Amino acid sequence: MRQTPLETKVSQVGNSTRQRIVAVQFEGNEAVLARFISAATRALLMAILISMPALVLPNVSPDSSQVTLLLSIFVGGLVFIEYYSNCPSIIEFRFAPPFNRLRFIAVFFTIFTLATIERSANDPNVLNRLLSAIGYLAGEILDFPFSPIQLVVNALPAGTELAEINTVRTSAALAYLASMVSLGVFYFMVRVLDWPARNGAFNVWINLPLFDPTAGGDVLPRLIRDGRFNIILGFTMPFLFPAFYKTISELANPLHLTNPQTLIWTVVIWAFFPAGLVMRGLAMTRIATMIGENRKRAYAVAQDLQPV
Repeated sequence: MRQTPLETKVSQVGNSTRQRIVAVQFEGNEAVLARFISAATRALLMAILISMPALVLPNVSPDSSQVTLLLSIFVGGLVFIEYYSNCPSIIEFRFAPPFNRLRFIAVFFTIFTLATIERSANDPNVLNRLLSAIGYLAGEILDFPFSPIQLVVNALPAGTELAEINTVRTSAALAYLASMVSLGVFYFMVRVLDWPARNGAFNVWINLPLFDPTAGGDVLPRLIRDGRFNIILGFTMPFLFPAFYKTISELANPLHLTNPQTLIWTVVIWAFFPAGLVMRGLAMTRIATMIGENRKRAYAVAQDLQPV
C-alpha cells in the first residue's frame, strides 16, 4: 500500500527523532563509561600511593600491611565516589587541571624516593645509592640556621643516634625540596601560563565545594582573605610543626621515627600539607583576581549602554 506524501513525511520525522534519541543515549552511555574509567583509575592510583611504603619497604609487619590495605581501600573508594559523581563534595579544583595532578605527582615521587632510600639498607643498588647521595646533599644544603630542616632535626629527642639523625635530615630535606619545587611549578602556571583561564570557563562553586558563597558578605574580599590566610599559614606551618612535636614529646611518648613508614608519612605530611595550603591560597587569590576583572568589564559595558 503506497503512502501519501504526508504519511511519508511523518514517517521520516519519526525515524529521525528515534535516531537522535538513540544517538543521545549512546553518547550518554559513553560519557558515563568514560567517567567511570576515569574515577576508577584515580582511585587505583590513590590506593597505590597509600600502600607504596608497605609495598616497597622490606620486613613490614602483617598488622601494618592490613592497616595500610584498609586505609588504601577507604581512600580509593572516597576518590572514586568524588570523581564519579557530577559535583564534588570534598575534593577541590576537580575541574581545574592540573592542580590536583601536580600535587599527586609530587607526593607520589616523594614517597617512592623516601621508600627507596629506606630500602637501601637491606637491598643496596645503584638507584638507592644515587637517591641517598642526593638526599644527603640536599640535607647538607638546607640544614642552615633556623631552617625548617634544622628545626626538624632539633626536635628529635635527646640521645638520638647519629644514623637516625642523618636519616631524618635526608628525608625531611627531600620532602621539603619536592614540595617547594611543586609550589614553584604551580606559581609559574598561575603567573605565566595564566591558570586556570587557559582551560576555558572556570566554575567557582564546583571547584570550591568547601567554600560557602552564602556565608555573608561579598565573595571577592572573602576569597582574597581566605587565600592570604592559607598562604601565611602554609609558610609558617613547617616552622611551627617541629616546635609542636617537641612540646608533645616532653609531655607524652613521641612518634617513633625509627620506623620507616612512620618517618615517611610524618615528613610527607609535614612538607606537603603546608605546600597544599599555599597552593590553595594562590589559587583562591587568582580566582578573586579573575572575578574582579570580570566585574570591571561588566561595569564598563553597563556604563557604555546607559542612555545619555
